[in-house]
Amino acid sequence: MDLSSATWRKATRSAHTDCVEVADNLPDIVAVRDSKDPHGPALVFTPTTWRAFVNLARSTA
Repeated sequence: MDLSSATWRKATRSAHTDCVEVADNLPDIVAVRDSKDPHGPALVFTPTTWRAFVNLARSTA
């Protein structure tokens, strides 16, 4: 999968630490990677699956 046009972003609360980065500017996918390894593998989700994960994470925080 070509992620070369992905725009990666980190959560604002983790600006000075390593964490995950998310690219949600690609059609039909949301990609997630480790900020310490930007050239390493990325996980890819459908937008619906990603929204469900984020909503669940927010509800348990």
